[in-house]
Amino acid sequence: MPPLQAQGTIKIGVITSLTGSQAAFGEAHKNGYSIALDEINAKGGVLGKKIELDWYDDQSKPDQAVQGVSKLVDQDHVAMLLGAYSSENTKAIIGPVTTHQIPLLIPTATADNVMDSKSPWVFRICAGATAYAKEWIAFLKKNGDPKTMVIVYEKTNFGQANMQAMRDAATAAGIKVLATEEYEAKAPDYKAVLRRVKDKNPDVIYFCSYLLDATTLMRQSMEVDLNPKYYTAAGTGFSAAEFPTAKGAGRNAEFTLSVSQWLPEAPWPGSKEFDAEYFKRYNSHPQYHAMQAYQSLHTAVEAINKAKSTDAAKIRDAIKNLNLKTSAFGPIKFDATGQNQHPVLITQVQGGQYKVVYPPDIAQAKPIIPAPKWTQRK
Repeated sequence: MPPLQAQGTIKIGVITSLTGSQAAFGEAHKNGYSIALDEINAKGGVLGKKIELDWYDDQSKPDQAVQGVSKLVDQDHVAMLLGAYSSENTKAIIGPVTTHQIPLLIPTATADNVMDSKSPWVFRICAGATAYAKEWIAFLKKNGDPKTMVIVYEKTNFGQANMQAMRDAATAAGIKVLATEEYEAKAPDYKAVLRRVKDKNPDVIYFCSYLLDATTLMRQSMEVDLNPKYYTAAGTGFSAAEFPTAKGAGRNAEFTLSVSQWLPEAPWPGSKEFDAEYFKRYNSHPQYHAMQAYQSLHTAVEAINKAKSTDAAKIRDAIKNLNLKTSAFGPIKFDATGQNQHPVLITQVQGGQYKVVYPPDIAQAKPIIPAPKWTQRK
């Protein structure tokens, strides 16, 4: 009898960033997974057994994420894997996952190259960088039709992938990309980059940044009096729960536009209930990273239930054939490449809160464009 059955539980391995530079996102992951775990086990688990999450902290480092695959699969004999958080770490584990022939469900990594391997063991529940860029172009064309853009991105797999996707999409749509500015993550000063952007005077700035960078970039944009018509972003740092608060950019976050993969107001059953439970436990409202983790675990358990087995190949095949018409994260159905076709929302920080401003059929507010100049803000 396999160890996981002998213990009376079914183990699912989770790789995320509980420490290091991405710890804020790893904590959101852990909170989302924990709510799902309690819900699942309260209903009896799956296949007559409770679910047990086997956590591995990748310390926000790709090499540690790779070690996590070996530890969770070879030593702990998990049934499948969820993770990692960042695109950099997720890209690093694709090869080991494929070698170990263990199903992997990716909750949050948006770089398109995490799916390049076409591995039959890899599935992604979130939308990717190309989907972000496509939605942005649709939004911009219907909201002022700007003519020029500068892309500012951090030197990571996430930043580079989103820069490339937006540069391609903008160019194809007739928006002139005046410059692409790369920077090192966690640098203390981006003023030189921002002054070069100011000299270009673009209609749109598109940031691809994590939380610490996003916070500093907006503060220093104010300090150098940089005033594009649109401050836009590829989610992540600009969509983190902390970003519009005093822990992030605070009032400097106001009027920034960003993509989001979920908000409590999203029109999917279970969204508001998840938000309420999250607030009850953690005294803050969740952003999409927590929801992606929550729904990933629910999806994994649904697949195990469909497979009626903890055999890796049977779980993989069950994921391939899943067709959830609805969930708290929207419909779940993977295409032949393992990609879930997830819709993208666009939000704007208004009055210190994220408001859905696109697509129009679910918008909570109209976008405020152009962003007021810094000298005109109260």
